[in-house]
Amino acid sequence: MKQNLSAGKTVRWKIALLLCLVSGLNCLDRNSFAILATTIQSEFNWSDADYADITAIFVFSYTLMYAVSGSIIDKIGTRKGLAVFAGSWSLVSMLHAFAGSITQFSIVRFFLGITESGNFPGGVKASTEWFPLKERALAIGIFNAGTAIGAALAVPIVSFLALYFGWRIAFIVTGLLGFIWLFFWLKYYHLPKDHPRITEEEKAYILQDEDASLQKEQPDKTPVKLKQLLTRKETWGCFSARIFIDPVTYFLLFWIPKYLQDVQGLSLSELGVTAWLPYTAMGIGTILGGVLPRYLINNYAWSLNKARKTVMVVSSLAIPVLCYILFAGSSIVLAIACISGVMLAHGLWANITIPSEIYPKKVQATITGLGGTLGGITSVISQKMIGATVGMHSYLPVFIYIGIAYLISLLCVQLLVGKLGIIRDFNK
Repeated sequence: MKQNLSAGKTVRWKIALLLCLVSGLNCLDRNSFAILATTIQSEFNWSDADYADITAIFVFSYTLMYAVSGSIIDKIGTRKGLAVFAGSWSLVSMLHAFAGSITQFSIVRFFLGITESGNFPGGVKASTEWFPLKERALAIGIFNAGTAIGAALAVPIVSFLALYFGWRIAFIVTGLLGFIWLFFWLKYYHLPKDHPRITEEEKAYILQDEDASLQKEQPDKTPVKLKQLLTRKETWGCFSARIFIDPVTYFLLFWIPKYLQDVQGLSLSELGVTAWLPYTAMGIGTILGGVLPRYLINNYAWSLNKARKTVMVVSSLAIPVLCYILFAGSSIVLAIACISGVMLAHGLWANITIPSEIYPKKVQATITGLGGTLGGITSVISQKMIGATVGMHSYLPVFIYIGIAYLISLLCVQLLVGKLGIIRDFNK
């Protein structure tokens, strides 16, 4: 079997592009509110605590639904599941344009959280369905890069629309984009065994790894019980990476635009010109988080475990250094550079990739959903704490936590997960 298939002539990379786009739209819709926060706050005379309450409601509903959405996608399938969730959150995003009070914004953010919760369970599951084990970190990195790309594009797009047409139009336009994606998703996404355009060569390539071997040896498709997942220490190693790092993810998405405006003094127009840089860095990081391990595996014969953990260690050590420099410096250029570095390293760490490197495909959406729920719980708490801390003190305690979160997560992964790249067998 030919192992080096041309990326330009294979279906799986086109699927990866579709997943990257949906992740980008997911983040574009949720980040529009963060970019417009200061503008909307001024119009309705909200405090930082009010803004934190609204973001906490989003994270709460997102958390509430995360585990459920993963289970739904595992049951009804990736194609139908992602279509339902993406169409729903696009509609809810448009409804922001009709909100005019804290209560109304809280309601639409609540439903946005519920509908957006299907993105990551669906995207991770699709990546495991379409990519062999050694390419999954890269595939999920491309999918997750959409988050950063969406956040980066959201800054100039939403700023431009708000400045020239009003903030309400910005929500309508970003929501409409989701329905365009939905058309192409329903037209082109099928499982590898059913896809009309896939070659037998590529199909065999996708199914070459240990996960495929397990499935061939175990033709029964008996679902894995929740108890089986929760009694494994590897599961809690995966969860720990979400519990400690997800609050950082939400801070980077929801608070960096406000930090740059409130602390660094950027106007909305200046934000549109410069604030895309950190999110672009995060997108590059998520892709490199898959590219670098793959490079080390293919060119130096490293194991997946050694390659991935080397990248994780470097990222975990770089982040606290960058956070220190951020507060030791005084220029906006240095601040943008340090924040960009933190977000690059955040992308490199790739915490959502870990379940796909140790568990079979049939539990991917469920384990991703459960991890997202636990990470969401800590994120709801952190949103309230961030609002109080920023309002009463400063952003310094927040960045101190960011500096240690990845080191704690790395230790938990090492102790609880053990080796990456070995698919665990639930039938033993």
